[in-house]
Amino acid sequence: MQRLARHLGLILFGLVMMYPLLWMISSSLRPQDEIFTAVGLWPDNATLNNFVAGWRGIAGNSFGRYFLNSLTISTLSIVGNLIACSMAAFAFARLEFIGKKVYFAMMLATIMLPYHVTIIPQYILFQQLGWVNTILPLVLPKFLATDAFFIFLMVQFIRGIPLELDQAAVMDGATPRQIFWHVIIPLSLPALATTAIFTFIWTWNDFFAPLLYLTKPENFTVALGLRQFLDASGTSSFGSLFAMSVLALGPVFGFFLASQRFLVQGIATTGIK
Repeated sequence: MQRLARHLGLILFGLVMMYPLLWMISSSLRPQDEIFTAVGLWPDNATLNNFVAGWRGIAGNSFGRYFLNSLTISTLSIVGNLIACSMAAFAFARLEFIGKKVYFAMMLATIMLPYHVTIIPQYILFQQLGWVNTILPLVLPKFLATDAFFIFLMVQFIRGIPLELDQAAVMDGATPRQIFWHVIIPLSLPALATTAIFTFIWTWNDFFAPLLYLTKPENFTVALGLRQFLDASGTSSFGSLFAMSVLALGPVFGFFLASQRFLVQGIATTGIK
């Protein structure tokens, strides 16, 4: 009886947590004038006009362009993090060089450093380079191993790989580069998958960085495109906002479901459990 009551309580709690999402989906199917006046979650006059109007976008910019921009930035960010962070993690976990412990401590210290502390000098640097209003400030740092969290995650995973495999490869004449590509990388797929999943989710949902560096509407990401439906001085298109928000959840939800097994396996085997 206690077990049944516990499960019913969890189900009720889950429904309460899901209510905002269900309300948003329901509102995306309602006419604009019924969104805040209708009672219940089931729309009486369901319509797809909000999706059609939202996809057309505002000021001649289709929302599909925002999806393409976000997909481009997210894909390049994933590639950059996978390449740069895995190489840095291999160096910290397997190679020996002067100042290794100091550099590793400095790398970990950047995790505790708030992002807003470095945003002003970064913006000045990118502005002087003429990169503002391009995707370079959003993508290029990923290829320089700036995400210390993923480096630490991969370091913990690589340290769990038996060192005897490296020694056997050395006896066969393998160089550190060959050990990295042919031994470490194939065995680090769970950690790489975890890095890819988190990078995609964080990049796709990022609002602050694109708001800072992207000024032209044709370069906006999905997060900035959603902001265009809200007008503080005029009429806000909440129906289109909710409709495009539902579509914006699709890639994240699908990517997570497709990679859920690798995500759980990667976290459970990196020492963060």
